[in-house]
Amino acid sequence: MTTTEPVSLLDVSVHLPGEPIDAEYYAQFAETDELRENRMFRAPRHRHHVAPGTTAADMVERAAAGLLERHGEDMVRGADVLITHTQLPDMPFYGAGGAIAHRLGMKPRHVIDLHNGGCAAFVLGLGLARTLLAAGEGRTALIAVVQNAAGQIFDQPTIRTKAQAAVPGDGAAVGLVTRSDASPILAVECRTYGEYAGDMTIAVDPPRLWWQAGPGEGCIGFTEAKITKVLARGNRQVPEVSYAVCDRLGLAPDDIDLFVSNQPNRVFLRNWREALEVPESRHVDTFDECGNLFAAGIPVNLDRAVTDGRVRAGDTVLMAAFAHAGDFAGAAAVQWGGRP
Repeated sequence: MTTTEPVSLLDVSVHLPGEPIDAEYYAQFAETDELRENRMFRAPRHRHHVAPGTTAADMVERAAAGLLERHGEDMVRGADVLITHTQLPDMPFYGAGGAIAHRLGMKPRHVIDLHNGGCAAFVLGLGLARTLLAAGEGRTALIAVVQNAAGQIFDQPTIRTKAQAAVPGDGAAVGLVTRSDASPILAVECRTYGEYAGDMTIAVDPPRLWWQAGPGEGCIGFTEAKITKVLARGNRQVPEVSYAVCDRLGLAPDDIDLFVSNQPNRVFLRNWREALEVPESRHVDTFDECGNLFAAGIPVNLDRAVTDGRVRAGDTVLMAAFAHAGDFAGAAAVQWGGRP
């Protein structure tokens, strides 16, 4: 049964694995790389790596600890909807939703694993949770996102020598969404650019399909031509979906109290601020502390802003990101209600 009750993002809680790894770690492995000087791959000062043997469910369980502490077991474990995204699934045939539900002691009505959302998966999850809860499919939802590729893919012996390896970091986050007016989700805009699907590829030398046995470790198949296209798409798509949300709310980007984006590199962060005319003081990022967190970037940065007092009750928060090589982008606005 459809309800008119607002749907709110009540809180977020995060987990960053292990001690920070500094840029010198990768500098010791660096070899000649034709992309070494490309601005896309200027390394952050620090990032975190998931430890060997750590699963997506492990990371989400640790990330959910803050929600359990602040909201209680009944709220978290009794959620009706669980939406998950894992950058590097532990198994190729299914997502982590079932294992996460079991680990958190949940018996949700819906368990949904998202793969197409990429770096914008948290925004996609907000839109999906809002739709399901507003349609009467439950009262509470959890959105769990995991970035676990840095310590597993990008730290492989033959991959960590490449320029791209030093940029990603690992982390996980869980958002708590419920039917209430405490911290309402004001608008969500998601767009699929199917013509770019498949432009992100896995490169292996000698070439083979990702599932085929053989020598060579896989990484992302970057070329100068692909980088140029991705820069153009990301520079366009994030402002597009951001302006769409602002227009729907009758706001200018300058009216937004905090802008939270994904953080592929410093170039995108600067370009998005300039396109939206948002000052750096109102654009939170943890790039130099955490690197590119992929889907975890938005909730980790929101958590940091709340913890540091950069967002207060009543502030309007705009979240926006694009995914992969530009095949998906999304933005969402929330009137932040404050953390318990």
